[in-house]
Amino acid sequence: MDGQLLSDTFVELTDTMVAGFDVIDFMHILTDRSVQLLDVSAAGLLLADPRGELRVVAASSEAARLLELFQLQNDEGPCLECFRSGQPVQAADLTAVALRWPRFAPAAGQAGFAAVQALPMRLREQVIGALNLFRSGPGAFDPAEVRVGQALADVATISLLQERNMRHSDTLNEQLQTALNSRVIIEQAKGKLAERLGLDMDEAFNLLRESARTSNRRLSDLAQAFVNGTDALAGLNVSRPQPLPPAGRPSPAGRPPPAGRPPRRPGS
Repeated sequence: MDGQLLSDTFVELTDTMVAGFDVIDFMHILTDRSVQLLDVSAAGLLLADPRGELRVVAASSEAARLLELFQLQNDEGPCLECFRSGQPVQAADLTAVALRWPRFAPAAGQAGFAAVQALPMRLREQVIGALNLFRSGPGAFDPAEVRVGQALADVATISLLQERNMRHSDTLNEQLQTALNSRVIIEQAKGKLAERLGLDMDEAFNLLRESARTSNRRLSDLAQAFVNGTDALAGLNVSRPQPLPPAGRPSPAGRPPPAGRPPRRPGS
């Protein structure tokens, strides 16, 4: 595991007091860093809306996002069980739990995932969502990596609650509802940009995030401007995307853009 990246990630996940804090970008930092740090292929994040119903707010890939949506639409899967129980849920081989999740298990296989680890986002008795880690091959998750994943989820949860308190938001539900509304606009912007430039959804989203960071704008504000036509996002570079490094830190030398999960370093 990249110790420096892990340290930088914890700093990012606790730095919620910056001007223009963007909840959606914050959630994507959590999913992206989970994939970069852990032996997983993709990650997704679900948060509860004001009515207590789960919504997809971030995912490291389009395949993970669609699978999370499938869980919600079918009311079945490890992520829902994790949220409802407040406890981690692991399936080391999804083909072996087809009776438990008869719709989710085959859908996960079709999406290219063979194992899943769901981790609760909770503080004491308050559960606000779940971080879900997907892997393309079967096998038990390393307990040490599960602890790191849970630590990332815990820090993100505490940071969200702290940000609410420090900014005097009336309720956590208001904050989460804002994030969910922003998610809808971002999905519209992704689709519009993907169609315009002939990109897949992952590439379109990475370009939006990069443009937002380059222009020092909130991701949701940039997406809204693009959707309503006030910002045409002219001059975007479509020759990549590259994974976004932690703020203020260059990408590790020699680290190629991940197709699913970045390769591990020898001996890590």
